[in-house]
Amino acid sequence: MRFSLARLTMSIISAFMLLVTVSRLAAAELPRAKPEDVGLDPAKLAEIARVCQKAVDEGLSSGAVVGIVRRGHIAYLEAFGYRDLRARVPMTTDTLFRIFSMTKPITTVAAMTLWEEGKLGLDDPVEKYVPEFRSAKVWAGRTPKGEMMLVDPLRPMTIRDLMRHTSGLTYGFYGDTEVDQMYMDAKLLDLKSNSRELVRKVSRFPLLYHPGDRWRYSIGVDVLGYIVEQLSGKPLDEFMKERLFGPLDMRDTDFYVPPEKLDRFAVNYGVSYSGKLVPVDEPQKSPLRQRPGLLSGGGGLISTARDYLHFCQMLLNGGELFGHRVLRAETVAQMTKNQLPKHIRHIAIAQPRDGFGFGLGFYVVVKESRWDPAAVVGEYGWAGAASTHFWISPKHELAVVVLQQRMPYTDKLARAIKPIVYDAIRD
Repeated sequence: MRFSLARLTMSIISAFMLLVTVSRLAAAELPRAKPEDVGLDPAKLAEIARVCQKAVDEGLSSGAVVGIVRRGHIAYLEAFGYRDLRARVPMTTDTLFRIFSMTKPITTVAAMTLWEEGKLGLDDPVEKYVPEFRSAKVWAGRTPKGEMMLVDPLRPMTIRDLMRHTSGLTYGFYGDTEVDQMYMDAKLLDLKSNSRELVRKVSRFPLLYHPGDRWRYSIGVDVLGYIVEQLSGKPLDEFMKERLFGPLDMRDTDFYVPPEKLDRFAVNYGVSYSGKLVPVDEPQKSPLRQRPGLLSGGGGLISTARDYLHFCQMLLNGGELFGHRVLRAETVAQMTKNQLPKHIRHIAIAQPRDGFGFGLGFYVVVKESRWDPAAVVGEYGWAGAASTHFWISPKHELAVVVLQQRMPYTDKLARAIKPIVYDAIRD
């Protein structure tokens, strides 16, 4: 009887401790501070409202949420415009956004947790984890008779190549080669598919170039997400919740929006031939109302400004937040330094981004940039297809998130906000 009572007591204590832990996680919030208390000029930051409202008034954006953390505190979190233009539903700071390629840094961090455990090597060939890539060939054009020419790659693509976009893979919609057309015809990012099927299809296509030869924005991080699933033995969403979303209290970040959160999900807009914003994905009709078959590590997540600021602060803290260590500080340092070979001078999507290199999951500013004059050396970040954007400046203990839902991608609003934020720094 005593033994049973002791076991029952221990069970109650364990349950209580679990409840306390869960409660602490649920209450995990970055502290708020007045801008002036963390070295930011509030009068200068007030200009953000002007540029955001101007974008809404001119029909360039339905609305936006802008969040700023400095020195570990949320110093600015404001909403502008509308979550739904037609219904005139105001944007709110807890609005859910499709962050598309802002998923890539999260997936890369997830993969790096496995690297720290020795389960993954950055210079391991991808074929070690995805055997289908053992037969990869490189596109070499066509013969005068129109026959396809394929050659052996000079070296296998590596995990590092997937993370820094030097794999030889592509996306399809950023180029006009025959390989790009193969990607487009395959409809690789069909939500009804799955990561296994995506990788199976991609591995059948020729590489656009030899791994390590060029920087080409690609579907490589989706392949990386599949590898994370294989090594962890878990679906990507479960692994991310265990390693990232739970510890960082990213409570609204997922690959779909459950019914109880649909009223916070923003309409996604495209631009008509006349230049007007038109809905392309509305919450009540969205395929993202349910968990998709394809958990896209390259662009599938939905999140909020609050949640993404938590992710950014973890990076600023050298891999730790709320008492939970996600990565070692030296791992974050490695990820956020330029990883491109010396012969690749800068990245380019549609046009060269002078001064911008690439780390493991992030752009990295390596010198003053003509492409983005407001950017500072050491800054890193990335963007998403619906005109979302974030950047982090370790030098300034600063992270900024600019979220909107407007396709095709434009960085006009982020470019207008960035100099305002940097100009607001007083110490």
